[in-house]
Amino acid sequence: MGLIHSRSHSHSCSSNSSHDQTTDMEMNESIITQTDVSFMLAKHVFSNEIKGDTNLVFSPPSIQIVLGLIAAGAKGPTRDQLLCFLKSKSIDELNSLYSHLVNIVFVDGSPNGGPRLSVANGVWIDQTLPLKPSFKKVVDKVYKAASNSVDFQNKATEVTNQVNQWAKMKTNDLIKEILPHGTVNNMTRLIFANALYFKGLWNDKFNASETEDHKFHLLRGGSVKAPFMTSNKKQYAVTFDGFKVLGLPYKHGRDTRRFCMYLILPDARDGLPALIDKISSEPGFLNHHLPCVKVKMIKLLIPKFKTTFSFEASKVLKGLGVTSPFCGGGLTEMVDSPLAGRLFVSQIFHKSFIEVNEEGTEAAAVTAGVVMTKSLKFEKEIDFVADHPFLFLIRDDATGVVLFIGSVLNPVAG
Repeated sequence: MGLIHSRSHSHSCSSNSSHDQTTDMEMNESIITQTDVSFMLAKHVFSNEIKGDTNLVFSPPSIQIVLGLIAAGAKGPTRDQLLCFLKSKSIDELNSLYSHLVNIVFVDGSPNGGPRLSVANGVWIDQTLPLKPSFKKVVDKVYKAASNSVDFQNKATEVTNQVNQWAKMKTNDLIKEILPHGTVNNMTRLIFANALYFKGLWNDKFNASETEDHKFHLLRGGSVKAPFMTSNKKQYAVTFDGFKVLGLPYKHGRDTRRFCMYLILPDARDGLPALIDKISSEPGFLNHHLPCVKVKMIKLLIPKFKTTFSFEASKVLKGLGVTSPFCGGGLTEMVDSPLAGRLFVSQIFHKSFIEVNEEGTEAAAVTAGVVMTKSLKFEKEIDFVADHPFLFLIRDDATGVVLFIGSVLNPVAG
């Protein structure tokens, strides 16, 4: 079964009613918009967080789900700022998008022979504060988040450990700690967290005996030796002006989703920063630059890599103009308490892991937000030699949702 180019534009409707078609189209538009937000985030993470030849991986929907939860408990300028950043018209639109992700896109495909996939949302709330019924409904129904009543005021360290244990369990031990020591204290009132886990096998596995060391050219000159996978089979690949795109589909069995890893390789050895600028500045870029036919490969070389990357998402968000949630005063819709007006987001942490080898891909991400109170085209042969920095992403071609985005600057750096 071939990859269907821009399937998100021609999503077939389960019912003939115009209402369902409108909803389907709205959902497709929401997903395309969220992907644009994802690439904008990627650009800022890449330019602000990369030190030297560090590899990068993060999960935009994991961060967006936590922001959606915070937005659902916000009002006034704080809510407006979050909606503006997420390019969403209303909380209802946001809720319906994330409900769709949680219930339809991020469900386990392994019983049907597809990728193993899981998503979990959690809320930890101080035992002295009742969640507002309207907010609790969103937490339970839309995000399917498990609520935990805890004692931040006397047992902040225990709660930190509890959240970290939850992250470890929900990511199959790939991410052992999301909250650094000391980030939760007796002024903490709420923690929102999302965990995402993905494990997919390639449709066409690479033969490990053919993996060989080759040079990988670093962004700022120089090179390292790294193990590269290869294959002489036809591949989904396409060339554009200045870059190439390769699609490596995962086994899907009877799963209706079509997960695929895309590698976007600039022609120039040092072309990655400019390529990220281009992708993040063109709305709907991804849907117009995906390979849709298999072509013969003159040469195919893809490095194996394994990376863990973490960053404080709150810093990036502030740099992108999302400041209001961190100032306080706007998170009044979360709890029934006079304290509600003093709640503010202190920090948002994100950590991701990915491993790509001959068998397939294993990836995980966790995002945690800490809320405190203030004290007072055409057939031709292509070569795809990824021997210099490139971008990668994991996408469901059936819905267009991007789960992970990353860049490889040095495949042998952990």
